[in-house]
Amino acid sequence: MPAIKYRVTLTDDEVEMLEAMLRKGKCAARKQTRARILLKAAAGCKDAEIIEALAVSATMIHHTRQRCVEEGVEAALSDRPRPGKAPKLTDKQCAHLIATACTPPPAGHDHWTLRLLADQVVQLGFADSFSHETVRRLLKKHLKTVAGAGVVHS
Repeated sequence: MPAIKYRVTLTDDEVEMLEAMLRKGKCAARKQTRARILLKAAAGCKDAEIIEALAVSATMIHHTRQRCVEEGVEAALSDRPRPGKAPKLTDKQCAHLIATACTPPPAGHDHWTLRLLADQVVQLGFADSFSHETVRRLLKKHLKTVAGAGVVHS
């Protein structure tokens, strides 16, 4: 194994906090594993010893050491935030969808259905495909605000 690039040094308070976290056992398993890695790394254990003791990958040890040294103990214990998926419609397009739902339905229909609204979104060119379930979620999220403003009467 190559030389250890990131040397973990913990204060007495940090060691006490990590040991208390492991004693209580109330946090996520990944967080507990990272805490064990940090404690063993601070005690001077080599990566091979940590791998054997905790059954984790060398990459996980390296990343945990690196985050602890560069960003601190709290950052090393938790996951980085993930970006998530971008919404299909902009706020303006969502407002247009709600406004469409407040208009009279197309000829031959008694009322707007979720599928009709989804088809309308595609016809207007807002999205290539759009499901009725997405329309339902958007309306559920925004209709309380609109109904409170007196635009839609439910």
